[in-house]
Amino acid sequence: MGPQLVEGQEIGVLSRKAGLAVLIAATVLIVVIALLLPRIPQPQSYHLFADRRTFFGVPNFEDVASNVPFAFVGAWGLVFLGRLRGRRLAECFVDGRERWPWAVFFVGVLLTAFGSSYYHWNPNNSTLVWDRVPMTVSFMSLVAALIAERIDLRVGLWLLPVLLIVGIGSVFQWYSTELRGVGDLRFYAAVQVYAVVFVLVMMCFPSRYTYGSALLWVAGLYVLAKLLETFDRQIFALTGDVVSGHTLKHLAAAAASYWVLRMLMKRRRSVVAGFVVRDRCG
Repeated sequence: MGPQLVEGQEIGVLSRKAGLAVLIAATVLIVVIALLLPRIPQPQSYHLFADRRTFFGVPNFEDVASNVPFAFVGAWGLVFLGRLRGRRLAECFVDGRERWPWAVFFVGVLLTAFGSSYYHWNPNNSTLVWDRVPMTVSFMSLVAALIAERIDLRVGLWLLPVLLIVGIGSVFQWYSTELRGVGDLRFYAAVQVYAVVFVLVMMCFPSRYTYGSALLWVAGLYVLAKLLETFDRQIFALTGDVVSGHTLKHLAAAAASYWVLRMLMKRRRSVVAGFVVRDRCG
């Protein structure tokens, strides 16, 4: 007879009620800050990356080629989820429907490889749309997945399409303002910030699974990616024009998505008396 599952969740730092209060407060704070900030246009200098070398006929070669890991992780994640059956599926997910948002997450990661490559081949506002859309798909589906697992499954699944619309809408809202000559990044930036804050807060909620600390790596690598992007030129100069900060940013962001996959493959369901199922999901 297999081990019995604990009906409740593992003990977290915050109770469900306290955690929801923190989430609501964080949501309101981010919205208020976004509304109070002045309009933020997309500077055209953003498209002038440090490394613009052409190799093998590919412009901005390293920034284009460094997107390959996204395709690898996205495809690997979809294959992993698709192969889960029976007992292995039950070991990874209390309810099989929990994997739906994760599947959308890996679709977003996979599409990021193509969207970001397309953008870096010819950087401008129009192509940047197709870089940002897949990224927001991943951000918003990650939020939905954590809601489904740590707050309420039905709410998470219901919010998945809503969050996707909000995320994708933030990209097109920004682009439409650029076309009108009144560019405004505030909505898109707020979506990104909220996703990171949400992941950090979710770590304080009780979880039904082990290995939740991997979310710290996900958040940390994403912050590292933003820093590498910010210091693109300085890093390029520091490495003797070998590799730019933006190229390394792609690798750090792909590593963050890999840690999501690693979390799913290594985690186990909690069982009575503090023991866990010994078989890994992967």
